[in-house]
Amino acid sequence: MSQSTEQPSERPAGRAVPTSADVARLAGVSRATVSYVLNNTSAVRISEPTRRRVRQAAEELGYVPHAAARSLRAGHSRMVLLPTPHVQVGPLYSQFFNEFQWALRRLDYTVVQYGSVGLEAEEAARAWAELRPVAVVALGESRLTGQGVEILKRSGARAVITLGTERVEGAHALVMDQGRVGEAATAHLVETGRRRIGVVVPEEPGLAMFSGPRLEGARRAVAGTGATVVPLPLRYEEESANALAARWRALGLDGVFAYNDEYAMLLMRALQDADVAVPAETAVVGADDLLLGRLLRPRLSTVRIDMVIGRELAELVDRAVREPEAPPRTSDLMASRVVRRESS
Repeated sequence: MSQSTEQPSERPAGRAVPTSADVARLAGVSRATVSYVLNNTSAVRISEPTRRRVRQAAEELGYVPHAAARSLRAGHSRMVLLPTPHVQVGPLYSQFFNEFQWALRRLDYTVVQYGSVGLEAEEAARAWAELRPVAVVALGESRLTGQGVEILKRSGARAVITLGTERVEGAHALVMDQGRVGEAATAHLVETGRRRIGVVVPEEPGLAMFSGPRLEGARRAVAGTGATVVPLPLRYEEESANALAARWRALGLDGVFAYNDEYAMLLMRALQDADVAVPAETAVVGADDLLLGRLLRPRLSTVRIDMVIGRELAELVDRAVREPEAPPRTSDLMASRVVRRESS
């Protein structure tokens, strides 16, 4: 029996990774021009036909710039890192952060969200620093400390910005005064004649940073009025809302600030199912001014929160990146005003 002389077939070679030199040859321009076009460099004037030719060549070859090489040339990256929050954020904050990310992209930053749940304090800062972001924007309880800010800056971060209820040493701070929300809602209930006012305190983990100050704001609103505030622990579940509604009349409440519109809608449905008339027996006020609240019957009264818009925060990030030696600034956010509708 004859032996086969057929040799094993060779493994096909991997496709070569295209380079900027390949793009330059195909487009008929220099590598410098390719870099200027693909990095959106505005300091060098390049005609629009040339820009189109370079982009078409890059697309045809499947070429994308190397982020690390770009960072080495520039001396810093264009990455803005957004640690994912440790708390549940509602539609208002989701919309804000979508706008913020779009605005950063228009300023030629790369936005990276980092899943940092489970990381604490300096551990989180070190994990973020490994990616060498040019800026970090931390929302709420992202466990950022003054030492964490120093770790980030030593790794090359030009700007560290916090968006929460307290300022952090060394960082630019946008402080959200949650107490104003509770104070505005409760003052409205007092003005409409309510004297025993419930304040919903969500039991979901992480929301205490918002609910605690809102409860304190409610207490400030009733000081000297003869009205009282009753904290109402509540889970975001129908069973929890139904159990609270079942003992509503025993609590003797004639008004409620329900933390936000989502909890307000949950509780109002439970009150109506328990034959507690809204607003005749109990006035209900939420917060955030969500569209769905206007579609309810009765329409939901709410606190409209005027936050900084995404474009403004993106411009603040860009300014802080360009001026890394500027001292940290603190700005107060969240002007709050009541929008009265049928539920109060």
